[in-house]
Amino acid sequence: MNAFEQVISRKDTRSVKWGNMETVYGIEDASEILPMWIADMDFAAPQPIIDAMKARLDHGIFGYSYICETCKDAVRTWLSSRHGWETKNEWMLFHHGVVPAIATVVETFTKKGDNVLITTPVYPPFFNVPGHQDRNIIECELKEENGQYSIDFDAFEKCLQQDIKVFILCNPHNPGGVVWTEEELRKVLQLCKQYDVLVLSDEIHADLVLPGHKHIPLAKLATEEGGKVITCVAPTKTFNLAGVQAAIMITDDEELHASLQKSALAHGQMELNAFAASALMSAFTECDEWLDQLLEIITSNINYVIEELPTAVPGIKIHKPQATYLLWVDYRETGLSEEEIMDKLLNKGKLALEPGTKYGEAGRGFLRMNIATPRSIVEDGVERFIKAMQPAVV
Repeated sequence: MNAFEQVISRKDTRSVKWGNMETVYGIEDASEILPMWIADMDFAAPQPIIDAMKARLDHGIFGYSYICETCKDAVRTWLSSRHGWETKNEWMLFHHGVVPAIATVVETFTKKGDNVLITTPVYPPFFNVPGHQDRNIIECELKEENGQYSIDFDAFEKCLQQDIKVFILCNPHNPGGVVWTEEELRKVLQLCKQYDVLVLSDEIHADLVLPGHKHIPLAKLATEEGGKVITCVAPTKTFNLAGVQAAIMITDDEELHASLQKSALAHGQMELNAFAASALMSAFTECDEWLDQLLEIITSNINYVIEELPTAVPGIKIHKPQATYLLWVDYRETGLSEEEIMDKLLNKGKLALEPGTKYGEAGRGFLRMNIATPRSIVEDGVERFIKAMQPAVV
């Protein structure tokens, strides 16, 4: 059996996706509910990564670890070969995840009451992390046409004029699945430079760009456009290692880098743990072929859902994403409210998707659906969605 077809039970593994739905959805019993919500995959990590972690485990000693230059070389080579971005080892700082890295950047370069800009709908930590640090969230709503998003640069510039300290960019975009164009990214850089705004570019989905599209690292363009950029990348989304916790912050600005280093020291932030370092090293040196196969599976699953679901359920539309394994399902023409469709999905279809307003008010009328799972589960999810939306029998 193809590894991507194997259904592996994740119950009783402390999986947030499979074991925490009662809390997330406020229901008493989620045992019959199929989770297609949080963004991790139901595929096993690549075998080379598993072998590398086993080898580290078999050594038997798990003392203090550090990120060696060979690990940094692996990151640098990966970014060069997959994205044409030439970096240097000394630009890198390691963290326990992209979300903690976002928290560090916001805390380091803003103070309470400062304005942080985001473009909505967008990944919830972009709201939550600065908000919990008592920063003001300024929202610039993306333009949407038939499920395709673009940046409203007139509105974006007006927002930048509100004394913005940091703009958090989702590149590629989650949940919209947009791969921003070079023209759009250059415009972002030009405007943020003009208003002296630091750009934090979350590029955790960079390796999940689908065939026919190409990810452009923002910092790669910044070498020509100028401006202040910190990029966050990680192997965790790409290789299903979220629970292993590893991310990299990259900037060629010496002052920004020094400030991030000082912040790490102030918080007693240690290096990555021994298993994370082993996983990272293997991911970036041994798993190209696995990733290429994964992208084929994701594309096939996306095509299946887009072909089946809108045909079977009147009022449902799905714009094909350019990146990620997440579908942004447009249900506005069904006439249902968010509360009504979530009730149908959870209680009638026994299916857990994410409500669009989790990504801001701009997400109302949409649902996020994770299709990074074996085809048999995807088919089950589509059947449950269809069942949920069938008219009640009188």
